Amino acid sequence: MSDYLRKGFLLGLGAAVSGKEKFDKKLKELVEKNELTQEQAKTVMDNFIEKGGMKKEEWDAKQHKQTQQLAKDYGIATVEDIQEIRARLTELEDKLSDK
Repeated sequence: MSDYLRKGFLLGLGAAVSGKEKFDKKLKELVEKNELTQEQAKTVMDNFIEKGGMKKEEWDAKQHKQTQQLAKDYGIATVEDIQEIRARLTELEDKLSDK
């Protein structure tokens, strides 16, 4: 499964880089044709990058949720599960030391 995720990630990364390069080239063409100013092109590129960052965060959240679900489906303890168990263990140790 992790090989598929890695390949999917690399495919997405390649597509993103290729898309950015094509987008950047198109913006330069528009600036050269005086259809956009340099400042407008920079603003458009900044917006493009910002939206890409938001999509990445969205993708990361979905990926985290899917990973958590897989861990649950396979009975694998998550970090949160282990933290909860440690807290309960500490509580029990405290109760035993009080007696």
